[in-house]
This record gives sequence, structure tokens and C-alpha cells, in this order.
Amino acid sequence: MKILAIGDVVGRRAIDYLGKTLRSTAASLGADLVICNGENASEIHGLNKSDAEALLDAGADLITLGNHAFGSRDLYGFLDDRSDVIIRPANYPAACPGTGYTIREVSGLRVLCVNLSGTAFMDELDNPFATVDRILDREKGSYDITLLDFHAEATSEKLAMGYHLDGRVNIVFGTHTHVPTADTRVLPKGTGYVTDLGMTGPTNGILGTDAEAVLYKMRTHMPTRFTVADGAIEAQGVLFTLEDKKPYRCVKVERITF
Repeated sequence: MKILAIGDVVGRRAIDYLGKTLRSTAASLGADLVICNGENASEIHGLNKSDAEALLDAGADLITLGNHAFGSRDLYGFLDDRSDVIIRPANYPAACPGTGYTIREVSGLRVLCVNLSGTAFMDELDNPFATVDRILDREKGSYDITLLDFHAEATSEKLAMGYHLDGRVNIVFGTHTHVPTADTRVLPKGTGYVTDLGMTGPTNGILGTDAEAVLYKMRTHMPTRFTVADGAIEAQGVLFTLEDKKPYRCVKVERITF
């Protein structure tokens, strides 16, 4: 099985770009499942319902989110109604819209897809390590393969999660920082890992955002309206290849750019 994970989508132009490129790219790679982090897709802060639907139309099988999961109120009902195709971090309170994981059937196998938010330099949420342990225990016997989108700021927290789950889940990938890391690897017990997928958005900016707005904010500390940068769009992600027999260990982790 091959699973393609695409980094944080930034802005509507990035969604449109995926609409032109994602299906053909996934087909050429032989991807069985395509996952996109969409929490910045609606002009940086959040995801609205129409943009979520556009990402799915573009070829995403599953959308994950992060600290801007609830940035658009019109997504709340969609989160509740379509938990099969969109999930938010599981360590948010249970009263929040949506759910933190789903089980998808892919090529005859049951894939448990989990979304978590880090807590180092981010919101104070439930402990992500304890949260994922509870999910694995609760769903034991109901899945064949497990993957995790860990939406976190600190690289140390992401790598710690990789080692925490090594051999217990098949894939751990990080999102949030929008910078692709060069540490694609298979951990010692067979878990495919990368600290950050990168982003899908304009390369002529700062993390997809207009550079002048970011510089003004950093120079002055004044309130600033961030907008998506202009220029060419690039999609960044990672392709994970799993062996075709239990325990479906990851055997290859490849960085993908298109």
C-alpha cells in the first residue's frame, strides 16, 4: 500500500492548483490513499465548507486539520456530518465539533487515521501522547494500519511522538511549520516518519504568507492582516510505502514535490 500525505494547503489558489495536479500525481505514484492537511486552505486561518469540498473534489481522500480547525464556523456541521473525510485534532475537548480519528477501508484494509495537535508552544490541550494511546486501546482489533498527522510546532515533540509510536503505528508525519524537513526515515521498529511534510502554496512568501505583511508584524509588533503570497504554487508532501503483509511495516519514505 502507498499513502500520499500532502503538506498544509495555503489559500484558494493552492486548492485550485491541486485540482489540476493532485489526481494525476497520485495516479502516477500509485497512491492508494491521499491525505491533505487543510487547516490553512481558506486564506490562511481555517477551512470553510466550500473549500473543504473543493479539496475533496481535487482528489484528497481525507482532510486533517490543526490549531485553526475551528476558524470558520460554517465548517462545524460538515465536521460532524462528514467525519469519514475530515477530522480535527483528537485532543481537543469532546464538546468541539467533529472527531479526531476515522477508519477508512482502503484496498481491503482498515486504515485508522488519527489527527493530533502538539502542546509545546501551542494551545493547552489534552496530552497528545496519552490521547493517542487511548485511541489505539479503544479501537484495538478494528484496524489493520494506523497513521497519524501530528500538527505540532516543536520538532522535538514530533520526533518524540514518532519514537513513542514506533512499531505500534505504521506512519507518523508532522504538519504545521510549513517547512519540509529532510529526515524522511523508517524508525527502528518499522514506522515511517517525517517531522514535517512542508506546505502546498506560493513559494514567493513566508510560509505561504505575503512577506511584507510578516516583516511589518515582526518589525513593529503592530496588528497586521496576513494575506496569501503571490507567485508560483508548489505542492510538498511525502509518499509512504508499506509492505503487503502483516504487520504492514513501512519500507520506504519518499519526499514528493510537484
